[in-house]
Amino acid sequence: MSAVPSELSQRFRLRQVRERAVEVLLFLAAFSSVAITLGIVGVLVYESLAFFGHVSLWDFLTDTQWTPLFDDAHYGILPLMAGTLVTTAMALVVAIPIGTITAIYLSEYASHRMREIIKPVLELLSAVPTVVYGYFALLFITPLLQKLFPDLPGFNMLSAGLVIGIMIIPYVSSLSEDAIRAVPMHLREGSYAMGATRLQTALRVVIPSAISGIAAAYILGISRAIGETMVVAIAAGMQPNLTWNPKEPAETITAYIVQVSLGDLPHGTLAYQTIFAAGLTLLVMTLVFNIAGYYLRQRFRQAY
Repeated sequence: MSAVPSELSQRFRLRQVRERAVEVLLFLAAFSSVAITLGIVGVLVYESLAFFGHVSLWDFLTDTQWTPLFDDAHYGILPLMAGTLVTTAMALVVAIPIGTITAIYLSEYASHRMREIIKPVLELLSAVPTVVYGYFALLFITPLLQKLFPDLPGFNMLSAGLVIGIMIIPYVSSLSEDAIRAVPMHLREGSYAMGATRLQTALRVVIPSAISGIAAAYILGISRAIGETMVVAIAAGMQPNLTWNPKEPAETITAYIVQVSLGDLPHGTLAYQTIFAAGLTLLVMTLVFNIAGYYLRQRFRQAY
């Protein structure tokens, strides 16, 4: 009789050990992402501190020229920030309305069979290599735009931004559609019972109820557009001009990092450290947009 409790005790201890091992494994998996993020931030901050030891933060933020590789070097990040923001704005002009309308159609109008066809096809857009999008912008979109704007140069932010917008449509539409479909059906049924049409229900009931998830989709799209590299490197011109005109060539922060990170600069030089200063600026910009999106989600969540 004593052997049975002993065997049960051993099984219980073995189960506890297994549960503890699984818990530790899951913790390590979760901690690894945090550790990698902290490591990236640490490298950017460490190298950027060395850069700001030679260049003042004021000049970095206010100088209107970015020529770190010239003899008469200037380290003003404004031209790169302007190019990044303009191309991102052009991308959002395309991605937000098309992505939102697509999400509304898939969740409220499309049949199950149609949804199963359209959604995978849309998500295939995110599987296309970005370098293909870059040449698509340069060799197809730019000549097409030149028929509308004859003075449009071969390299410009407009075509690059429009193609980035096409590229991030799947992110916006897929996440927005998931948020809309998560709205409880009884809200729709209550709206229909009050005599509302399907469009009125979608715009006045479903969208406000799903605005938190839709805003998260927008923020992800913004972050994806800001961090895009190859499209702007190929189609935008890689010229650090301080301009807000999308029809002009310019250079973004990511395009500059690609341009300089080719192994030609000696490690530890000031020109080499500009990569990390630019990368830290890009990280801060993305962080600002994510914080703004978080507060907007909280505000809309409280309102609705």
